[in-house]
Amino acid sequence: MPLSAFLPPDFDPRRPLALIAGQGLYPQLVAAAARHAGVPLKLIAFDEETRPELIASFADADRRTLLVGQLGKMLKMLREFDAGYALMAGQISPRRLFRGLHPDLKAVRLLASLKRRNAETIFGAIAAEIEGLGITLLDARSFLDDQLATAGCMTGRSFPIDRDYVEHGVHIARECARLDIGQGCVVRKGTVLAVEAYEGTDEMLRRAGAFKTDAALFVKTVKAGQDYRFDVPCFGQRTLETMREAGIAAAALEAGRVIMLDRPAVLAQARTWGINLLGFE
Repeated sequence: MPLSAFLPPDFDPRRPLALIAGQGLYPQLVAAAARHAGVPLKLIAFDEETRPELIASFADADRRTLLVGQLGKMLKMLREFDAGYALMAGQISPRRLFRGLHPDLKAVRLLASLKRRNAETIFGAIAAEIEGLGITLLDARSFLDDQLATAGCMTGRSFPIDRDYVEHGVHIARECARLDIGQGCVVRKGTVLAVEAYEGTDEMLRRAGAFKTDAALFVKTVKAGQDYRFDVPCFGQRTLETMREAGIAAAALEAGRVIMLDRPAVLAQARTWGINLLGFE
């Protein structure tokens, strides 16, 4: 049985995997799953981003820490680890593109070469640098097959939003993703209440909640041609809490593409709070 459907066919579980870890629970789930699979794991962490408990779970020889923007240093660390694979998991604070970035010479040159500076272009260029070392950058869903959204009403009840309105929300979310605006939206009975942009999911949900209306639906999707090596949408406890605060009681997540961070806990909490979660294809 394969370790994960998202690993390359020639994946060698004996070669070291370098986990490039950003914020939140996501990198911790990857680390736990990779360790369970017996894959030798190394960690590259970021100051003021990666959770301290994740860093502490690695031996000194198996971990390195750097500032956001130190691309040359990160590539050097990957070489020192003799990594065969790398996996990016967890967000870096978007504000660091404007404040708190510490680019080294390698990063300055990379940024100067980009005509557009967004997540896709920046991380795509970083991915090319990593793979230029002969290191395979893995699909960021690797090892988390059991954490993905699945088709149907995942909270075990009939979904309260009419199919036509769900399809409208999915269409809007996919168009926003196609235009590189964001990966989510909130709709209500054929009306768009809010779309996700640079501010992120939680702020979008709060804006939509300000309308104090019923039957609102949050939709999370991906764009066509999504590069899953560095851009996987996530849905976790924090988003669930924000939905509750905003009075939004339904969400539709693209099945097989959106990671539910600690899926069993998310589904249990959603049922407790009366929030309905649907997986769509």
